[in-house]
Amino acid sequence: MGNDIKEVAKKTIKNLFIKNIDPTPNEYHKEFCIIAKEYKLNAKECTQFKELVSRLNNEEQEEIKSKKITTFEDMIPILLNRVATKNLKTLTSLFKESMTPSISIGLDDKITKFSVKIGNSPALLFEEEIQKEMQSFITNRFEADKKVVQEKTAEIAKLVTLMGKHLNEAISSSGNSGVEVSNIKDEIQAINLTNNGIKELTTLQSKLINAAMSIENEMTNVGEKLSSGKDKVQELEDKVKTLEEQLSKTKEENLKDHLTGLLTRKAYEYEAKKTEENYKRNDTQYAIVFFDIDHFKAINDKYGHAGGDMILSTFGKILSKYTRDMDIVGRYGGEEFIAIIHFNLKRELLKYLKRIKSIVTQNNFIYENKKIKITFSAGVTIRNDHESYDSAIQKADMLLYKAKEEGRNKIILEDNTVI
Repeated sequence: MGNDIKEVAKKTIKNLFIKNIDPTPNEYHKEFCIIAKEYKLNAKECTQFKELVSRLNNEEQEEIKSKKITTFEDMIPILLNRVATKNLKTLTSLFKESMTPSISIGLDDKITKFSVKIGNSPALLFEEEIQKEMQSFITNRFEADKKVVQEKTAEIAKLVTLMGKHLNEAISSSGNSGVEVSNIKDEIQAINLTNNGIKELTTLQSKLINAAMSIENEMTNVGEKLSSGKDKVQELEDKVKTLEEQLSKTKEENLKDHLTGLLTRKAYEYEAKKTEENYKRNDTQYAIVFFDIDHFKAINDKYGHAGGDMILSTFGKILSKYTRDMDIVGRYGGEEFIAIIHFNLKRELLKYLKRIKSIVTQNNFIYENKKIKITFSAGVTIRNDHESYDSAIQKADMLLYKAKEEGRNKIILEDNTVI
């Protein structure tokens, strides 16, 4: 075995010299594995590379094959293209928002179960079957919205058609009497009063009476149809009003997270944008607070997703109850929450943070008669310490991770204040 390795090493150096290739560690490794294969020598360094390649996804394996990559060093750029694990949580949240119908709510349960699955194991996003399932949800989302709109507008279309029919009938009916009156006018102009005029006038009087009665009857019919049409219009207005209320309610539901009752991430970002515009106009001071429930995966594993949902729902209710209406609070994704808190003096901000921490940590969360203790970590930045909102929220996120890395159950402010 030792002699074989020496022979492979010797021939490797010789081949590199013949090929005029500098014997760098990377080039030496490539040539060494080629020669080792010729000698049927199973070198550990060569087999390790193959084993690692076999663990990659199909797309990465195809790229390695097409580029004829044979060393760890050449493989690094491909691995660097992978999505960072810490970003997968945000990615799964974005997928949930893109899959949730904007009007129909029929898919919510399925989407929630799917989101929990990929939320607990973000790496599943790279699986082909999971990607197909996401595509199916997105397709169903558009179909569901389209179906709701079609159903809501079908009755309106029927009523409009019916109204058109009644009005056409009224116009046509009035038109017949109009022709009769026009004919009578022509007869009046043609009467010769010097020659049997009295007789002709008597006959004409009878025709005028008949025409007037006809017009009266037709106008009665028209009035009845217009009255009926008015009722239909009122019915239409009532249905339109109901539809508007339903759509308004649906829109409001889509602004609120179904589990916690807080703003969705999309709704929060819309409100945050308005707050930022107000800040630029009036220099109104505010803080950004990132909350994250500690060890949430362990809670899910121990009490199931129903238990985890209860924790999220209760935590959301606490934030909603003890955050003022002038402030903004939303569910950012998974077990992460975010708030924008306006204040004049720093002690006001600290009072709010301490109150939330005290309420959460000093009370039990009850699930199926079981008392559950939870804690949370948070990062806090003040907007006017940063050039932009984006800079402030990124720093708040970094402080949140710092709080978790330093043992959790703490709130860290940018000036190193720890609660």
